[in-house]
Amino acid sequence: MEKAVMTPEERITELGLILPVPRHAAGNYVSCVRSGTLIFTSGQGTDEYRGRLGEDVSIETGYAAARQCMLNLLTVVKEEIGELRKVKRIVKVLGFVNSSADFTAQPKVMDGASDLLVQVFGEKGKHGRSAVGMAQLPFNNAVEVEMVLEVEE
Repeated sequence: MEKAVMTPEERITELGLILPVPRHAAGNYVSCVRSGTLIFTSGQGTDEYRGRLGEDVSIETGYAAARQCMLNLLTVVKEEIGELRKVKRIVKVLGFVNSSADFTAQPKVMDGASDLLVQVFGEKGKHGRSAVGMAQLPFNNAVEVEMVLEVEE
């Protein structure tokens, strides 16, 4: 008997997570742009996590913030394509970490987003990534994440 393959949405539920209500753009831009089979998302922060890594935010809290940013992004993608099973591959993730001058663990923080993608999409969730420290982020967000992904036509 063949085991049924879970959808990405079912995997999210199995992880005890939910896709949040879409967040409104903070300026004159759209949440994502589709060009052919590629989707380029705008950066997503969170409504929950504020502060600077290395000062008032721990690596563990930063990890949780990056994970929530990715859930916010998956909501944007689902709105664009209808079902997350249409994702062919996560191509690139770019993470911005609100960091003190001496904080250098941005990759550990961004693992929150990357780990979630692999948990949800398996091999298709493995991606190129950059994790950079920033002196400040909009609304004092601890983390902001954007990504590029390939989807079915």
